[in-house]
Amino acid sequence: MQDKVNLAAKLAAFDERFSPKIVGELNDYKLAVVKAKGEFVWHSHPDTDDFFLVLAGRLTIQLRDRDVELGPGELFVVPRGVEHCPKADKEAHVLLIEPIGTPNTGDVGGERTAREERI
Repeated sequence: MQDKVNLAAKLAAFDERFSPKIVGELNDYKLAVVKAKGEFVWHSHPDTDDFFLVLAGRLTIQLRDRDVELGPGELFVVPRGVEHCPKADKEAHVLLIEPIGTPNTGDVGGERTAREERI
């Protein structure tokens, strides 16, 4: 049995942005926290939806046809295969839920792809 997880403490343990850190697992899914600031990369996940829950700050999920603005306590699920680009003008803290092995950059890869790291 795993101990409880303090999300604020986990977020305080790192400074990197757009580099999710795994804080737990649920079945075959990773629970990860991420700090977002600036604009990420346009990408999609062909095989899975993408779950975002804002813990602090504000996050915009840019879609090709609209922007979804999220504040603390709000969530949005990007359907599988839909191209999107998260951005935050000021630092936002976000909880992500996705299958283990899902790269943060989805189908585009590249230098902003973070390795899966548990903290």
